[in-house]
Amino acid sequence: MLPIKMIQNARFALEDVIVKTPLNHNKNLSKKYEANIFLKREDLQVVRSFKIRGAYNKMSKLTSEEAQKGIVCASAGNHAQGVALACSILKMKGRIYMPTTTPKQKMDRVMHFGEEWVEVILIGDTFDDSNHTAKKFAEENQRPFIHPFDDADVIAGQGTVGIEIIEDMKVPIDYLIISVGGGGLIAGVGSYVKVISPETQIIAVEAEGAPSLLRAMEADEVVVLDNIDGFADGIATKSVGHLPLEICQKVVDRHILVPEGKMCATILNLYNEEAIVVEPACASTIAALDDIKEEIKGKNVVCVLSGGNNDITRTEEIKERAMLYEGKKHYFIVRFPQRAGALREFLSMLGPDDDISRFEYTKKNNRESGPALIGIELKDPSDFHVLKQKMDQSNIDYQHLNTSPLLFDMLV
Repeated sequence: MLPIKMIQNARFALEDVIVKTPLNHNKNLSKKYEANIFLKREDLQVVRSFKIRGAYNKMSKLTSEEAQKGIVCASAGNHAQGVALACSILKMKGRIYMPTTTPKQKMDRVMHFGEEWVEVILIGDTFDDSNHTAKKFAEENQRPFIHPFDDADVIAGQGTVGIEIIEDMKVPIDYLIISVGGGGLIAGVGSYVKVISPETQIIAVEAEGAPSLLRAMEADEVVVLDNIDGFADGIATKSVGHLPLEICQKVVDRHILVPEGKMCATILNLYNEEAIVVEPACASTIAALDDIKEEIKGKNVVCVLSGGNNDITRTEEIKERAMLYEGKKHYFIVRFPQRAGALREFLSMLGPDDDISRFEYTKKNNRESGPALIGIELKDPSDFHVLKQKMDQSNIDYQHLNTSPLLFDMLV
């Protein structure tokens, strides 16, 4: 683990740079899970995530010669914003590589915080692609590379989140739940908390589509995943860092994998019920509570909300993923007989609260039936079985696309 002194020194370095974010007791979640649920609100940080902590701590330690050359970094968004703000504060030039898939909101925020001090280069489809290119440029031009997680000073900066949690909690922490991408946050917080509160269970939460820490701990070495789901961009990395893995092997008590669709449902719930805006990575710690709801009853639980940089243009995609996960939205290919009244008969099978959200039909005059792509929104997920039963009894020729990933990706 990192020496606790490193994390304490980082706290002093960050004193006039960051916001000491609140640790709030959440009444609704506490009632739902019959536990004391506290939220560490890093989504309220200066750059709407914890990343400024590690970035500034690392960059403030560069020599004047290193600073003069300008720094290089790679990021899916949040680390870039932290580096950009640090560049502006320290008056240091920065070259920031980001994936081409980065939400526009995050790119705009990088330029907002960095102003004239930063240059953004979009390259690659994932963080790992951008990271490879950024490292190569830094090596060839002998510039300092500010790694988002695989660096002791960066990890120490992230660890200051742990100091604040310990300071603000008035009761023992039974469970501490932290989202994981590269592993810097959980490594830093874990290094501090496990010394001060060794009885606290630290739970690592990863996206189901990018379980890089889990696979690394199973293999006892860093594993590079072949393919990942990049939706939860804040934690969608193909591999964790070597140093974070070494620390996590000592501080992480267990793992929870959260489906991306469940993160989306949590995002919508937090916004509608709490007026809290979070990104998918951030929502994962709240979503993970369902997996341990029985054992946390009566316990004190802290969920770290790691970031709130959510692009409003993603709202429809978030809603779509949430409804698919919850079983409230289904897609079908239906082959209608080419006769009058066939569509009307199908519509009569829907419930009064069900809705047709998508309908694409091409009539083929030289065939007996014509295929239609139909999207149906259900008010109650249990209505799906009723609908399916009616379709079967009426001998409707259909294919359910939700269970056919290849066709779903092609058509939806």
